[in-house]
Amino acid sequence: MAGTNGKGSVCAYMQAILLFEGKRVGFFTSPHLVKLNERIRINGKDIDDDTFCRIFAKVRQVAEELEKEGLEHPSYFEFLYGMGMLAFEENDAEYIVLETGLGGKLDATNSFEHPFLSVITSIGLDHTEILGDTIEKIAGEKAGIIKKGVPVFFDGSDERSSRVIEETAENVEAPWYKMEKDALKIQEITDKHIAFSILDEYDNNTVWQVASTGIYQVMNAALAIRAMRYTFGDKAEICKWQKVVASVKWQGRMEEVLPGVIFDGAHNLAAIREFTKSIRLQREAEGEIHPLIILFSAVADKDYSHMIELLCRESKADAYVIAKVDNKRGAQADTLAALFRKYTDRPVYREDTLADAFTRALNEKGSEGKLYCLGSLYLVGELKELIGGEDA
Repeated sequence: MAGTNGKGSVCAYMQAILLFEGKRVGFFTSPHLVKLNERIRINGKDIDDDTFCRIFAKVRQVAEELEKEGLEHPSYFEFLYGMGMLAFEENDAEYIVLETGLGGKLDATNSFEHPFLSVITSIGLDHTEILGDTIEKIAGEKAGIIKKGVPVFFDGSDERSSRVIEETAENVEAPWYKMEKDALKIQEITDKHIAFSILDEYDNNTVWQVASTGIYQVMNAALAIRAMRYTFGDKAEICKWQKVVASVKWQGRMEEVLPGVIFDGAHNLAAIREFTKSIRLQREAEGEIHPLIILFSAVADKDYSHMIELLCRESKADAYVIAKVDNKRGAQADTLAALFRKYTDRPVYREDTLADAFTRALNEKGSEGKLYCLGSLYLVGELKELIGGEDA
């Protein structure tokens, strides 16, 4: 599973369907929000601390032996990936759902020579210093997961990335299946879910539902459904999957953690664009949202200036609350606040700590408004810890 945005969500939908079908499933994902254990899941549950420590010790022993032989110690991500593979082997996983960490071509998860299928989600400009500064270059890196003869399912919303993926697939004789935005028909939008149908050769009448107000989850769910249809073929009882898909909730993606308090992990320009589109569509369906408050933070190596400009122009928020995440990569709160004041005449509150910022934002929201917290997955993780941990 490669892509800029949506990888974890598509994996979560696929995992849910596989589990419903009675399969033993391993799921490797990143990053974690609160606890490292989140990255390695067996049959829908994070591995426990005892298992984590035991497999950590085994992988560390192997890493030390590699160093003695003059080889490099695995990177942080490679080490965790090795732990995941060991956990999946020990639990006799029938299906393994792998989310790439960065890119695709050179990612540790791409070490599988013969996967059953590949999926590529939406592609945008992120990690440009590593993956390239154009959509085409980044798509080339993501398309590196495509293997000879292995089918690939991908988000066909962007023509530039689609061309690269199609050419890469054809070069290695891999069947490709493009999910077009035009094939997705929105049936209903509420403040709790979005209902949609997939207009394709399989079934135009089934109405699906995602338990999210993030419009991007429609494409993510559709990709997972298409890939799972291929996996199970004629044996698939699609109508039984409707409740399964509707039950999936992925942490930090338009996740309502408290009444009127939503965490969204949007942390690049493409994701912010989808966030503002989601807000606009919800307004059109449900009416104006007042007060609408945004709590924002970002890391310093992101294009946060354009993210902030887009937020101020499109979100129509009543106030913005800013703080620095407690991470060395975090952008300074003063810098972020100055940009907000440049792009909006709405109130901008800069707070010293995230706890103070959250309290301020809740007060501004009141009992009738909505508070959206976004800009960084570090922000989401810290807020989850603040209000009660990973299950918040």
